[in-house]
Amino acid sequence: MNRKKFLQNSALGGLGLVMIPWLTACTGDSHLSHSADYKKLVEGLLTDWCDGMIRVQVNKPEDATVHGMLVCPACDEIHARSMDAVYPFMYLAKTTGAQKYLDAGIAAMEWANNNVSRPDGSWTNTLDPKSWNGITVFGAISLAEALYYHGDLLSEERRQRWTVRLEEAAAFVFKKFERVDRTNINYGATTLYALNLMGRMLNRPDYLARSKAFAEEIKVFFTSPNAFLYGEIKPKADKLSAKGLRGIDLGYNVEESLNGIVLYALHEKDDELLELVTKALNTHLEFMLPDGGWDNSWGTRMYKWSYWGSRTCDGSSLAYGMLADRNPAFGTAAVRNTELLQRCTADGLLHGGIHYVDQGIKPCVHHTFSHAKPLAYLLDNWEHLPETDGSAPLPRTLADGLKHFPELDTTMFARGKWRGTVTAYDAIYYKGNFRQAAGGALSVLYHLDAGLLFAASMPVYKLVEVYNQQPQPAEDFALTPRIETYADGVWYTNLFDRAATMTSEDSAGKATIKAKAQLKNEANEVDTHTAADFQIRYECSEEVLKITATTTGDVSAPTAFVIPVLATSDEAVTQNAPNELQIQKAGGVLRITSSVPLSIKGGLGKRVFNMVPGAAAVPIVAEIAVGSQQVELSLELP
Repeated sequence: MNRKKFLQNSALGGLGLVMIPWLTACTGDSHLSHSADYKKLVEGLLTDWCDGMIRVQVNKPEDATVHGMLVCPACDEIHARSMDAVYPFMYLAKTTGAQKYLDAGIAAMEWANNNVSRPDGSWTNTLDPKSWNGITVFGAISLAEALYYHGDLLSEERRQRWTVRLEEAAAFVFKKFERVDRTNINYGATTLYALNLMGRMLNRPDYLARSKAFAEEIKVFFTSPNAFLYGEIKPKADKLSAKGLRGIDLGYNVEESLNGIVLYALHEKDDELLELVTKALNTHLEFMLPDGGWDNSWGTRMYKWSYWGSRTCDGSSLAYGMLADRNPAFGTAAVRNTELLQRCTADGLLHGGIHYVDQGIKPCVHHTFSHAKPLAYLLDNWEHLPETDGSAPLPRTLADGLKHFPELDTTMFARGKWRGTVTAYDAIYYKGNFRQAAGGALSVLYHLDAGLLFAASMPVYKLVEVYNQQPQPAEDFALTPRIETYADGVWYTNLFDRAATMTSEDSAGKATIKAKAQLKNEANEVDTHTAADFQIRYECSEEVLKITATTTGDVSAPTAFVIPVLATSDEAVTQNAPNELQIQKAGGVLRITSSVPLSIKGGLGKRVFNMVPGAAAVPIVAEIAVGSQQVELSLELP
């Protein structure tokens, strides 16, 4: 028995915790070689994040109400889930021997137990004792993994006390989540793994039985034909939209739900579930862009979309890394997304978007403590992981042509170096007009040389989860390309049209998508002041992307096609002719031409920033002439 296993047996054996054959069934060979560079990346990023969290952690041992609390640089609220950091802190304490990490982990856990712990065994999401306590499932997993892997670092008294606290949290989770669709499906999928983990550690057959029942229940929450996991919608996980579509959110799926399902299936050697979740991971991987970003522009909960993933989830490297032997591109996905997380990290904290630093936006600490956990898990199980070196190409890198996903009413196109997504998905997360890109909008545009050019935002940025989103720092300007008009101060746009329809064809070297949409306001009312019925044609060849908007009636009031092109403050914008703009990108010069004059709201140097997806853009406006019926735009990157 090696020293690590001996210490774990010694630490846990006296506490009634049962040792389990941890992940030995992950692969046929637990000694595959790994990319040294990837492991170095994971270790370095985890260290950077933990050091960053320590810098914002309160160190006042004399005051239990604040000692160990993480102070968020961006939010006025206290993120009570910061106790989740106990596991990554203790991982580094074990592997580095540095006392500061052990002290930070203990302080984070004890702060939660002292300040957001309830008599029913739960922890709350905020200091308000009446706030949502379902998040206990995430804290329980982190505490369980900390105890399992690194409990030998704790004193006997503290180990015993934390074990009792884990038992209380487990009992709460068991009572709270009596079925897999008790609330959003991410909770059911996470509880599936949590009860299996805690059932094994605490020797509770009833927890194991519940997790097994959840494993059967969750199988019906995968769509046909593409095996998207659905259930991110309210008031019920099986709610259908007007088009008969399910509530699906890629961000939550790849960063939380599929992780839990994968870990359960591996522990239980559930081959049927592994086959199903592998199919789901393949489908979701279609939406990873070549730089490791996630195209969740259409997701029901994209209000928490940060391009690299979802704001309060764990991260996508876990499921894709664990199953990299099933598809080498899974390993690439884990590597590319981790690299993107590193690029979005500054001063030790993960920032909620690719342009936060450029725009001076402060980071929310929630991103960091959530995404640190899976890195610690991967490192604790590194000897069991399949080889992951990032050499296999991602599906969207190789893509060519059109691909329609009927469950989303969303179509991808790829031709030459262009990659895009057009969506008419109409499933709305909840009442109150919390909505994603829709209405036949070009929700994402990516170029293999220039990178991300378009990325959708909410039409109107709203704090759907006040404690889990940052307020919009300045003017709320939507980043989704759109047709728009105003009447008596009311905004009408195709983005509000949930009844939009699409067709597509690929011929003569051109991938073409045609969308029919109406200009509507947020209340779903059609504009009656000017032409409201439009066809938007997206025609992509190797050389150029053409966008044409045509109406059958005459435009009788100011109407424009708005194309916010993502750009940092140092990417120069020039205009040498009224109908042409150029934007200097890292991979070349993006040339935009139009059948009408182009203008930039606020001038050539203007940038607008949106919290979703955490990016800045040049707000380009193509005004359609009154009395005309069409505008045509072309994008080229020689």
